[in-house]
Amino acid sequence: MRRRSMLAGVVTTVGGMAVAGAGTASAGTLGLKDYRLVNLAHVNDPDRTNVYPGDPAFTMTTVTTVPEDGFYLQYVRQGEHTGTHWGAPSHFNEGERHADELDAEDLFLPAVKVDVRARARRDADYEVTVADLQRWEREHGRIPQEAAIVLWTGWEDRWGTPAFYNFDASGQMHQPGFSLEAARWLVRTGRLGRRGALGTDTFSPERAVDTSYAVSKLLYRERRISLEVLANLAELPATGAHVLVGGTVNRRGSGSPASVYAFVPKR
Repeated sequence: MRRRSMLAGVVTTVGGMAVAGAGTASAGTLGLKDYRLVNLAHVNDPDRTNVYPGDPAFTMTTVTTVPEDGFYLQYVRQGEHTGTHWGAPSHFNEGERHADELDAEDLFLPAVKVDVRARARRDADYEVTVADLQRWEREHGRIPQEAAIVLWTGWEDRWGTPAFYNFDASGQMHQPGFSLEAARWLVRTGRLGRRGALGTDTFSPERAVDTSYAVSKLLYRERRISLEVLANLAELPATGAHVLVGGTVNRRGSGSPASVYAFVPKR
């Protein structure tokens, strides 16, 4: 029943985009045929996947083959936060919802993209500020309520290389992220409301030097999720898209390796 409820929620929400199913769009309304799908996830490949320090190793083993067994099957061993993934509220906060306690609507959100690549190139520890977000809104309009706010830091270009970690000589990792003040502002103003997400092409919504995970702890309340290690963000427009988050829904899961797709208007 739980699986059926989540599926029905996605169909209802996506169906809201369409006129009479996938029919012709009326004035001001887009049908499903007016959208293209963009894959925002890296391929899950143990030869290229940068695993977060301390997380379980990621391995894939061929169990059966078509010539020998009549079918092909791999055994996949990985943590719930391997590669492109989403995090559930329980990931950092005791008593918050696990993956199997969320609804489909929590995984289908209006999305905006904030391009901070230039700042991140100059400062790998860059923190996105409230002023940055307000400047973005002056150009693109208000961030929708309960949205997925995605940072494009440029880190996706480093995927599969040691540069993704960006360790210094002491072993400290350096990656940009949201400031705690920016996250608080997004929550307080409803832009990141009871449900919503913070997304990024790095390991985490906060800077890597923040080992207290303050932004994540604030984020993971109510029904909010994270979208991490995203890819192909050049294909995600600054505004107007929706993201649909997939992946295995584990019992008491803290999240899941994910397929993340953006519904992007063709016009």
